[in-house]
Amino acid sequence: MSKVPISPISGKYRIIYIALLLAFALSILYWFLVRRGFIFAIAEIPEVLCLQGCPAEEKLHTPPVAKELLNYNKPLPELLITTIDKQKISLLIEKSKHRLTVYYDLKPIKSYPVVFGGNPTGDKFKEGDKKTPEGILRVRDLYPHPVWSKFIWLNYPNPSSWRKHFQAKFQAKSNGKVAWSDSIGGEVGIHGVPEDGDNAIDARNNWTLGCPSLKNKDVEEIYQWVKVGTIVEIVP
Repeated sequence: MSKVPISPISGKYRIIYIALLLAFALSILYWFLVRRGFIFAIAEIPEVLCLQGCPAEEKLHTPPVAKELLNYNKPLPELLITTIDKQKISLLIEKSKHRLTVYYDLKPIKSYPVVFGGNPTGDKFKEGDKKTPEGILRVRDLYPHPVWSKFIWLNYPNPSSWRKHFQAKFQAKSNGKVAWSDSIGGEVGIHGVPEDGDNAIDARNNWTLGCPSLKNKDVEEIYQWVKVGTIVEIVP
């Protein structure tokens, strides 16, 4: 019995198949690059490219009046006595005061000591400057960390970060901040310390490459109450 020959894919369908495969591969690459902060999303182009006359970010939180840490010795669940809606949780980080405060419905609940990158003064404009970014950020993801207890990944760079990065590049000749060859950086998150490293927090030792760092027991407590999308405001 003779075999029925299997005809190869015709030229027209082969081109369609290759085009679909290429489009799929490019979409995966685009998603990966956006998620990792190497490029900005297409939908964000108008906001990113607003280099002049852009609306300024409004501050969301009113800092606690007291200079010391608020309710630091009280467990957070005891302070949040109502039924908790994680949508109402937000964080304020004050770099000059080395203070991170948890807010519920924009009311301060509890503060924690926090340290930053080795060059903590000023906003972050590029990779490797050891600065902690400022502005309104959001939690991108949360996961356990093998060295620093927990990692609360922030969405740096966001459109505002990209805009400031490009503005700094346009101004590089006058201020020397960012060269056109400099990348914006990424992988910024709130995390703990290596084992037995709490003394770095007590001593206000800005030891990271730019991430806010807490004692492990503190980041583990906060980790339970934030979610993807939680607002994190960082101010000087």
